[in-house]
Amino acid sequence: MKEKQDSGNALSKTVQAYIEAHCTEHFSLQEMAGALYMNGSYLLRTFRQQTGMTPLTYHHLMRCEKAKELLCDPRLSISQAGESAGFVSSSHFSHIFRKIVGCTPSEYRKQHMNDPERTDK
Repeated sequence: MKEKQDSGNALSKTVQAYIEAHCTEHFSLQEMAGALYMNGSYLLRTFRQQTGMTPLTYHHLMRCEKAKELLCDPRLSISQAGESAGFVSSSHFSHIFRKIVGCTPSEYRKQHMNDPERTDK
């Protein structure tokens, strides 16, 4: 049983690393599974068991983390930040960002542009 858990854990780490490396690119479970030489259904099931989320949700999470960094750059518009993070449209960016982060990209920018903790001013 421990071997199965260890292999699931290793698979999850591999999938996370792949998604982190490709977070701004188009997401396809089948393409990712092919690139990692595994079955898509097995990858999805095992990743969900190990992390409690689907690879697509993790992909959205990584894109939102990238977008949060970009939103702190006042030279970029909100739509440019979303596009640079890999979102194909402003509405999709806003919808996913709000779902993951809990506020809109513009609300996030307002909160963090005046953040005295920021060191990149």
